[in-house]
Amino acid sequence: MSKPIQIGLIGLGRAGNGMHRKELASRRDKFNFAAVCDIIEERTKPFVEEWGSRAYTRIEDLLADPEVELVSIATRSIDHYAHAKMALLAGKNVFLEKPFCMSTAQARELIALGSEPGGPKLFIRHNRRFEGGFETAMNIIDSGKLGDVYEIKLARNSYQRRDDWQTISEFGGGQLLNWGPHIIDHSLRFCGGDYTDLYSRIRHVAAAGDCEDHIKIVFTGINGRIVDMEISGGVALPVPTYMIYGSKGSLVSDGASFHLRYLDPEVELKAPVANPGTPGTTFGTPETLTWKEEDIPFDDGTTRIWDALYDTIREGKAFPITLDQAAKVIEVIEKVKQGTIFENK
Repeated sequence: MSKPIQIGLIGLGRAGNGMHRKELASRRDKFNFAAVCDIIEERTKPFVEEWGSRAYTRIEDLLADPEVELVSIATRSIDHYAHAKMALLAGKNVFLEKPFCMSTAQARELIALGSEPGGPKLFIRHNRRFEGGFETAMNIIDSGKLGDVYEIKLARNSYQRRDDWQTISEFGGGQLLNWGPHIIDHSLRFCGGDYTDLYSRIRHVAAAGDCEDHIKIVFTGINGRIVDMEISGGVALPVPTYMIYGSKGSLVSDGASFHLRYLDPEVELKAPVANPGTPGTTFGTPETLTWKEEDIPFDDGTTRIWDALYDTIREGKAFPITLDQAAKVIEVIEKVKQGTIFENK
């Protein structure tokens, strides 16, 4: 195996310290935190102690470190564009936390910088593309068990009186930029990659700050499928994370598994024939249908994005999240922000 990729991690908060550090603890053969950077020096200590990382409090110093080959950016959302641009101009490959950036124009500028032949490369951390539920749902749809899937409902709901920086627009807060990139990315994949129509509404319900914490977006996909997604911090009762409707069956998820009910493919169905008779004599004629039911568990899976990143950098495999796909997510967020009426409490 090739030597571990030498990472310079910028931002040691909830994502950098709580996610990146923990996720790579079992991947030391593939990645090493060569250097870390945070304006709060105390946050660098676990990396120094566990990984022998060099610690910086200035981004410029980390970018000047010759050993760093991949800069992982986990700063606040509003800073992603500036920090990614600095790293790319310094000749470093970049692994950028979601959200990609704050606008489509910024996304396109970073794509140009991070896709030049022979230059540094840009990768976007849409880690929930590897989420077990999403991958399993895609596999079930592709299997044909549910027939023609015509509508999908996605929900990530809870009740949270959240009060951190993610509720303040000045720092890129709000659920559109927090959970939004994940579920919008899922929605676009279920839509066939793009959409023909979009309806949206955002609202401020329970959180502190000045940002939306309730989002509704309904897509009509280029494949004709309706995808209805909802993210909320204002829902007090749990709802299914997935509901998928097909012409031959449906599924529902409790967040840890899928329950499927679908017509037995081994039993031939006669084509239905419409009867012009009055409902009193023909409506509701009973038909015996043979149903199958199935429960399919799934795991989290999101940390596998690191394995895909390693395979791309060290083995030359294509990274599964393309830059254009990530930019399309930002385009949707931008349209939702511009095209909906923001309703405050």
